[in-house]
Amino acid sequence: MPEDEMPKEVAYRMIKDELSLDGNPMLNLASFVTTYMEEEAERLMTESLPKNFIDYEEYPQTAEIQNRCVSMIGRLFNAPVKDSEAVGAVGTSTVGSSEAIMLAVLAMKKRWKNKRIAEGKSVDHPNIVMSSAVQVCWEKATRYFEVEEKLVYCTRDRYVIDPQETVDLVDENTIGICAILGTTYTGEYEDVKAVNDLLVKKGLDTPIHVDAASGGFVAPFVVPDLEWDFRLERVVSINVSGHKYGLVYPGVGWVVWRSAEYLPQELVFNINYLGADQASFTLNFSKGASQVIGQYYQLIRLGKHGYRCIMSNLTRTADYLAESLAALGFIIMSKKSGEGLPLVAFRLKEDADRNYDEFALAHQLRVRGWVVPAYTMAPKTDGLKMLRIVVREDFSRNRCDGLINDIRLCQGLLDQMDKDSIKKQQEFIHKNHVTSGKASHNHPKYRVSAATRRRNTRCRVRRGRRTLSAESSPSRPDSGSDAGSEYDSESGSGDGNYYSADYEEHDRERKECPLCQSASEGQRNELKEAMTDLDATTDDGTLVLEERLSRPNDQSSRSPVASTTGKATYNHLSSSRHCGRKTLARGKKHQGKSTGQTFSLELPGGKKLLTLRIGA
Repeated sequence: MPEDEMPKEVAYRMIKDELSLDGNPMLNLASFVTTYMEEEAERLMTESLPKNFIDYEEYPQTAEIQNRCVSMIGRLFNAPVKDSEAVGAVGTSTVGSSEAIMLAVLAMKKRWKNKRIAEGKSVDHPNIVMSSAVQVCWEKATRYFEVEEKLVYCTRDRYVIDPQETVDLVDENTIGICAILGTTYTGEYEDVKAVNDLLVKKGLDTPIHVDAASGGFVAPFVVPDLEWDFRLERVVSINVSGHKYGLVYPGVGWVVWRSAEYLPQELVFNINYLGADQASFTLNFSKGASQVIGQYYQLIRLGKHGYRCIMSNLTRTADYLAESLAALGFIIMSKKSGEGLPLVAFRLKEDADRNYDEFALAHQLRVRGWVVPAYTMAPKTDGLKMLRIVVREDFSRNRCDGLINDIRLCQGLLDQMDKDSIKKQQEFIHKNHVTSGKASHNHPKYRVSAATRRRNTRCRVRRGRRTLSAESSPSRPDSGSDAGSEYDSESGSGDGNYYSADYEEHDRERKECPLCQSASEGQRNELKEAMTDLDATTDDGTLVLEERLSRPNDQSSRSPVASTTGKATYNHLSSSRHCGRKTLARGKKHQGKSTGQTFSLELPGGKKLLTLRIGA
């Protein structure tokens, strides 16, 4: 944190210029999150920024607007109409579907626990049945709240749960079943009705929670006759993301329960220290009101007809894209004609003569500016690789045609490259280009190598995670340990070893470098200390100059060389990468009355490398 303030114009320009290095949200086809809203909606949201949503006494109309949104969404999901105090849907806004799912899992676990205690039975081993293709927030919920996972695994030709296998996994410790309306991998809707009917047929009173994070604002308008919501008697709660196809900027989500009996009273807290008695049953407390206002704007601005037009148009665009990709020779894995989300999941046909895979194609598209994710399918699908394109409101037909042309061009380029060239290109991209591979915001303890990150994508079965498949015994305490052992024994001969060898080579070069050897012993010690600090925060060299202004009480100010530090890759710091990876760019600082600050960066030997003027 700087010691002194700066002009607001300078602060704005500095941050704006830095943010300009981010990607273009409209070309990010990996995300479901809304990237466009009308100016009127943005203005309303901006005007609501100072409001703390939780303060119902101060902002009663904002609280009323949330209740209206919950009512509209509940009716959209065919929730029972309130005719008494005990009957009628209840719900709340959340930061996103992750919080909504946490609340739903807590409610199911608490109801199961209360029932078991009343029957005098053990409450030690709660479990939940769900697909192996669930979003990571479900893994978080089960781990945070100590609920065992019973996974229904996908196959190479089935990407959703099998209803019969799902119901067969239910036992007396099952707190509920998760059904997904639009999976993350392929966008396909799981057969909630079939699961419900099997539970009713078997006489099982197991509740169903529908994860409609993506499909909750799509299915009611595109396939209104599809039964997946509160029309099914075993469905007790539904979550939906307003910031996905609800068409609101992130982050807002919603969770709705069939009636108050499915939200245990123990999870509702009553407070009065904000000026009035009010109930709270969210995980967080304070939050902005802007996203709720934005959701209300979209609901009343568009209405059912507006949402129907937008979602139908997105579905037609997705179908057009799927047909075009199929004409290029891709295998389409997602559903069309409204049977799934408006997205296209696809993969390359198996060809022994082809030298590239889906990841190489994704990297080549990134060069053209498109962010099209390549990933592997859920566990136990033989490492099936695929790509996915999410069709959002701002993805026009013209932009779709541009993407198709770029895919065709990238395929043609990769077809002309031999296997060795593609391999070298991939190594270069993993080392120097992919942003996530150079992230420095993670603590070193929790940072994983690129090789481990790819293995995590291929196999989401982690060590210590207890999973049960349909054929495994519920009483087996170490179920799933074989998968974990197989994962842990996987070879680490990826980027981790590559980087290790690379660092050793640079260390040898650094010792032989005359410029490095010309520094005094004190300078080398300072360099060593600084490089140790940098080792803990960066994986490889990036041109980042971090200024640390010298103070009168700073020891470094006694030296003619100021204490400006940096992780720099420049000239000698670039051409001889042993210094460019982790070194100190040192310079003299000069103060100007009205021209800002000037820094002269020098090598340890005294040679001036760069003059940088800031804040003129």
